[in-house]
Amino acid sequence: MPHRLEITLKSDLPDPEGLGICRKAFAYFGTEIKSVRTVQVITIDAALSAEQLERVRTEIFTNPVTQISSFDPLPIPFDQTLWVGYRPGVRDNPGATAVEAVEDVLGITFGPDEAIYTSKRYCLKGADLTDESAGTIARELLANDIIQQWKGFSKASWDEEKGIGIIIPKVILDHTPTVTAVAIDSDETLKRISDERNLALNPNDIPVIRAYFLDSTVREQREAVGLSGPTDIELEYISQGRSDHCNHNTFQGLFRYQEGPDAPVEMVDNLFKSCIQAPTLDLKEKKPWVISVLWDNAGAGRFDDDHYYVITGETHNSPSNMEAYGGAITGIVGVYRDPLGTGKGSRLVMGSYGFCVGNREYDGPLKPRLHPRRLLDGVIEGVRDGGNKSGIPTPFGQVLFHDGYMGKSLVFVTALGIMPATVAGTPADQKKTSPGDLVIMCGGRVGKDGIHGVTASSEVFSEHTPAGHVQIGDPYTQKKMHDFLLEARDGGLIEFITDNGGGGLSSSVGESARFSNGCVIELEKVPLKYEGLDQWEIWVSESQERMTVAVRPENLDRFMALSARHAVESTVIGEYTDSGKLHITYNGKTCACVDMDLLTAGFPQWEFDAQWKTPEDRGLREPVLRPPRDYGTLLCDLLARPNICSKEWITRQYDHEVQGSSVIKPLVGEARDVNSDAAVIRPVLTSEKGLAFAQSLLPHYSAIDAWHMTTCTVDEAVRRLIAVGGRPDHIGGVDNFCWPNIQYDPVSNPDGKFKAAQLVRACRALKEMCLAYGIPLLSGKDSMYVDGHLAGSYGETHKVSALETLQFSTVGVIEDVKKCVTMDAKVPGDLVYVLGTTRNELGASEYYEHLGYVGVNVPQVDTARFMPLYEALQTAIAGEKIASAHSICRGGLGVHLAMVAMAGNRGMALDLGAVPADGADREDTRLFSESAGRFIVTVAPDEKEAFEAIFRGMACACIGKVTAEKVLTVNGINGETLLRVPVDRLKAAWKKPFGDLI
Repeated sequence: MPHRLEITLKSDLPDPEGLGICRKAFAYFGTEIKSVRTVQVITIDAALSAEQLERVRTEIFTNPVTQISSFDPLPIPFDQTLWVGYRPGVRDNPGATAVEAVEDVLGITFGPDEAIYTSKRYCLKGADLTDESAGTIARELLANDIIQQWKGFSKASWDEEKGIGIIIPKVILDHTPTVTAVAIDSDETLKRISDERNLALNPNDIPVIRAYFLDSTVREQREAVGLSGPTDIELEYISQGRSDHCNHNTFQGLFRYQEGPDAPVEMVDNLFKSCIQAPTLDLKEKKPWVISVLWDNAGAGRFDDDHYYVITGETHNSPSNMEAYGGAITGIVGVYRDPLGTGKGSRLVMGSYGFCVGNREYDGPLKPRLHPRRLLDGVIEGVRDGGNKSGIPTPFGQVLFHDGYMGKSLVFVTALGIMPATVAGTPADQKKTSPGDLVIMCGGRVGKDGIHGVTASSEVFSEHTPAGHVQIGDPYTQKKMHDFLLEARDGGLIEFITDNGGGGLSSSVGESARFSNGCVIELEKVPLKYEGLDQWEIWVSESQERMTVAVRPENLDRFMALSARHAVESTVIGEYTDSGKLHITYNGKTCACVDMDLLTAGFPQWEFDAQWKTPEDRGLREPVLRPPRDYGTLLCDLLARPNICSKEWITRQYDHEVQGSSVIKPLVGEARDVNSDAAVIRPVLTSEKGLAFAQSLLPHYSAIDAWHMTTCTVDEAVRRLIAVGGRPDHIGGVDNFCWPNIQYDPVSNPDGKFKAAQLVRACRALKEMCLAYGIPLLSGKDSMYVDGHLAGSYGETHKVSALETLQFSTVGVIEDVKKCVTMDAKVPGDLVYVLGTTRNELGASEYYEHLGYVGVNVPQVDTARFMPLYEALQTAIAGEKIASAHSICRGGLGVHLAMVAMAGNRGMALDLGAVPADGADREDTRLFSESAGRFIVTVAPDEKEAFEAIFRGMACACIGKVTAEKVLTVNGINGETLLRVPVDRLKAAWKKPFGDLI
């Protein structure tokens, strides 16, 4: 008999979650709620005695100091009560953890049909609350109908004895697993089946697929194992492997590129090979610290003689747009599995995030599935829980607002790990599968969640996108698996390891079996969350917290014993072979048998027309502006803009101190409230060496030219790293492209050719920057189709495309973390220097956007001039000649002088006329130009001579000094006072937009 336990805080204690709901209800909907009491509901569907129930109530679920609980409905007064719980089949992480706790305390084992389910009841008090207003709060604030269900009760309809009743969201599939043969009598038939099954097959791939299965030799081989035409599991496998998400068809495509409509056509073949792989392999030969690139789940660089560091970056856009929390937590724990699955396995040491969303206060006519405000709240919480509950620090992140991301928000997640240089006497970065190795699935079980994740990511998001690809990550289960697998690694028990991410087993087994050239999988052995899954669903499900591991038979007993000790489920599901076939059986009957090289041979290259248009051809011009009248107010206004202002309310939700490795933290300065240029951690606690990490996002420049968007993005990420003490000769990069649909269609995508040209230009710019700065691309990812279709006020549909976006991450080794510097002004009397030249480069700047313009003078990167300056700054930092360093980024010199002053809580007296400039003759240009290659540096007076000697012949000028008076004073080019603003006024403006969210 199931039992329902209700738990809530004692009535004299504040309810933080309830207070948050009151505040959001008023801010979002104008609904006034007097109070909300949150009740945790635990539904125990297990055969427990009354004595056992009372024991778990008091010993596990209730804190007697702060909480009350009862197996009867708690008598909390309300005007409306709302119950919210998961739908059947959605991963209930607290419920799964509760099962383990009950088993441990009672010394029992739950049966296969027993479980614990968690949910919440919200007791709302408010004189004006109605069923309708309460329903709005449930739908728009508390529950996402993709993964959750809810019920509402008014005071009049409430049954004091039954309460919400017993609600058990158990999955019951009245279905016998079946393998279905698929008709391929024509291309049209296969195209129809692709559409019906959401396979997202490219039309050009369909004839190749048919030709393979109609080949006489293939048919003869298939008949020998009991197959004829293709089965559904085989087509699902092909669709996963051929998806743009997995196979990177766009980046490997053929582009017919034109610089203009009348320009000659240039054939650009395979952007990945020419612009990413080629420069990286070239640099790998010149940089011995590069260990592993472009083939594993993540790239690796040398940290010291005994350790390698590992880095990778991903996106989780489509799932996050459907279910923000679930999509984001799955994204972060998913990217954490990549370092764990790199080489023989890495220990996770750091994560980061980047969120691109619509304006948080958007109130226009478009109606996205999730309002940007709610979507942002969800992804923040998802990444927070994924990192904090995994015990992995999150010391760096970015948030960017633009209405182009209303169609599809972007959720970037990055992970770093550390691994020993050798494991059991062999290089830790090397791995392979061999015939006879056992295929073992470790971690979570398989369910319907996560099906068609990669194919959905390879299509434009719309209201018809299936909810099945949304998952809920479980950091607790993954942490146990992480610790277990590292111990197995150190014991020499792992031959090969990779994660079950996009495509699930179809990708992890399919890719790992290429090393041995074959495998046999017994699909009935795969542990399931519930019975009734078809074979193809088991094969392609992306249910989380799973790794595929190759183990030699003689090591199996030790591996399984270690797995049991860590309470991690591990199951042998097959064996690697050298048959040349991917062979899948279910209860002894073959349901798939295809050649291992099927996905890598014979398919046509994707083709795109790419036609560039200059900014002028697109109607862009430089605006003619009157000089501002009040620079102080203007500076405060810029500091308050969403993409400049403080995001402290987000940063403080992330644990950056866990593992005890932080050196430069995400928030620095006197009050620890201004964002650092970069993070520095010490991943090996016995060493003074560190890892510096930074990222950059500058998609606004794509409005002018994606070439310059790319060069500026890479340059900023490099500058951020240099500003804390990074070495220019040891910088690894991670490129994460998110691009709108580039396939031209005169009706649905008329600007497809231009977007394709933007991609070509961006990739070429990336190659140029990497070669000029010596940055090998250790890892990367492309996520295409960042478009969405949103309903308007009258039911019409609007296509909304995200900006052409590149997030670029940089990582480098710091030789001595004690010499790192932060960006805050330190001591009154210190000299303030500007390094680098300011030019008339306001195109797509924050200043122009504030005034409603775009312009054309986008910042230009001159690597030949910038690199000597960067090397000089690193020399000055290593020689301990400077007190602070800060990269001048979005917003320009004026904004970042304010940042340095605010961080140090110091004033500065400055002369704008002394700033190194070329063509920036106006004061607003000099203050707000976003020219690349620049820094603000403060230097103690007694280091002046030595510091200036390092920069002799370069763009370096002392423009003033740090003052005890906490006022930012800037004299104009003519020497007259341009602005004089108290630092506390600057900080108040900077913190105001989101200050009430902290």
